[in-house]
Amino acid sequence: MTSSPVVVVLPWVTFMTDSASDLLLLRSDQIMRVWEVRANEEVLAALRLESLALRDSLPELLMQIVDALSTTIDRTEIQIRWDRSESLRIGRKHGRERAVNLDYTMDQMIFEYHILRQVICDVMEETRPLKAIEREVIVCAIEQAVNDAATQFSDTLRELQEKLASALTHDMRGPVTSAKINAQMILRRPDDQELSRKAATRISAGMDRLDAMIRDLLDASLIRAGNHASLIFEEYDLAAMTREIAEDFNITYGDRFVVVADSPTPVFWSKTAVHRVVENLATNAAKYGAPDTPITLTIEQTPSQVMLSVHNQGNPIPREEQASLFQAFSRAESAKGQPGWGLGLTVVKGLTEAHHGKVSLESTEEKGTIFTVELPRDARPSG
Repeated sequence: MTSSPVVVVLPWVTFMTDSASDLLLLRSDQIMRVWEVRANEEVLAALRLESLALRDSLPELLMQIVDALSTTIDRTEIQIRWDRSESLRIGRKHGRERAVNLDYTMDQMIFEYHILRQVICDVMEETRPLKAIEREVIVCAIEQAVNDAATQFSDTLRELQEKLASALTHDMRGPVTSAKINAQMILRRPDDQELSRKAATRISAGMDRLDAMIRDLLDASLIRAGNHASLIFEEYDLAAMTREIAEDFNITYGDRFVVVADSPTPVFWSKTAVHRVVENLATNAAKYGAPDTPITLTIEQTPSQVMLSVHNQGNPIPREEQASLFQAFSRAESAKGQPGWGLGLTVVKGLTEAHHGKVSLESTEEKGTIFTVELPRDARPSG
């Protein structure tokens, strides 16, 4: 005995369907697998995302299409409005996630949706041809999500620009104002050597902070533009460079930094870029780790790979906050109130990936917080 077809009412169309929603639900895992493979092959930015971050909100969109294909005529206008708001929420969520990832452009994000639409239709039609009206539902749902995601992508970029303008006004003005005041003190009392020494020290520290801000901005801009051509690769000893960085930090933070490494550790990397990576991770550990506790920089190596980890003690970073730490202007709740723009780890991730490497985070009560950068020993571009 066969079941009667179900009448479906959508905001844009009324039609008859049988088991399209069941088929989509049954094939949803296969669709996501096929889509992920194609996205990795065809969307450049997707290669730099872990699987969960790549998929993010798209499974929710699939489930909404399942619901749209199975909705009956009994659906009320209130339910229709709810479906519309849910579509808006999913699209906006995806748009925001992609906008804060410096690797993505709007074109690449939209291309992800176009691939998803093709994959849904192709996979479902392996079982039976889609009816014209079923294809219409799928296309309309994807187009609505694309429109919402693109709107949110633009809105998020505008929010980031406004945040950056505010940071430029507030954060950069601080070191400049301090330097001006201290310079005036030196001019007023040029014979007071002790005052001049302290004022000059404060000026130097302020200029160091300003320089770090400017470098973060420049690095983030290069990463957003995908411009890694400026990296100059050379052969050097990573262990020796890391020890030099630790010595400099020990002057500032009081002998907290310890280097554990086999020496030498020859690598073929951009020395300037990796120096920034180590500095940013060390600064992060000093700012957010437990005060007056050791910070350990450990280098391990295989014939082809080199791993650098930075460990600090202190309160763990909640798991739900870990994935967003590498996004531009994103900071953990525990970091609120600390100076900085939330670009340090974004720069770490971007420069690491420019060396065909990856960065990971482990943070627990028992182990503390460990950031690990893994790079090929020779990261020069092929060809």
